[in-house]
Amino acid sequence: MENDAPDTSPERPARRRGSRRPATHLAAFGIAAFAVLAIGAAGGAAAMKFTRPGIELAPLTPTSISSLKDDWGMVTLKGKVTEIYGNKFIVQDETGKALIETGPAGDDGKLVAVGEPISVQGRFDDGFLHASYVVHQDGKTDALRPPPGPPPHGGPIADMLRKMKP
Repeated sequence: MENDAPDTSPERPARRRGSRRPATHLAAFGIAAFAVLAIGAAGGAAAMKFTRPGIELAPLTPTSISSLKDDWGMVTLKGKVTEIYGNKFIVQDETGKALIETGPAGDDGKLVAVGEPISVQGRFDDGFLHASYVVHQDGKTDALRPPPGPPPHGGPIADMLRKMKP
């Protein structure tokens, strides 16, 4: 049996699309916000890792010059300056002599004086010490190299950190 009577119910206005956000949209927004925060936290952690001082700042027990071997890593040498050659100088202890390279900081040859007792901290490699710090007898410390930065081609975070450096 069919109802042929005319529809007398009032018409409902058509529902506009997008007028209400379903719960799935809110959940997607929440997930996206969480992802942005997680990426920011990871970027901040990476920035802290790249900008914090390296192990070079740790005090090390002086090593005798005769015991040095290539690719030995971070060492501290203690002795007297015997010769100066521009940005390089020779340190001698009871066991031998070592060539110390200071980089641009020692170009004028006035970083140390002949006969001065000093401690030098740096990386021993290829037969000489690449100095990072020179500690004079009076306690004055000269930092010769900036702290290590991000590795080359380190991605977008490393590029951002390089741009931020003065």
